Amino acid sequence: MSSTRTETVSALEDDASGVVNALQEHRQPVVITVDGEARAVLQDIASYEATQETLALLQIVAMGERDIAAGKTVPLNEAFDRVRRRQRG
Repeated sequence: MSSTRTETVSALEDDASGVVNALQEHRQPVVITVDGEARAVLQDIASYEATQETLALLQIVAMGERDIAAGKTVPLNEAFDRVRRRQRG
């Protein structure tokens, strides 16, 4: 079973509410084509939000990897000591 459906822009214009209802029900993205060429992707809001959260986490991981590569790290014990000192005021 494919993870995406394809609809023409004409089909979307003719039955937008049906396409949106199918998005919500199946949670599968819909590729919208114009003259046979993929031009856009429609996605239900829950899937979109999950994708955005995943991208944010991946960006955090990438930032951490850049810090490691640049030597911007401290030993674990030192990091915990810093946190404890901040908590004490």
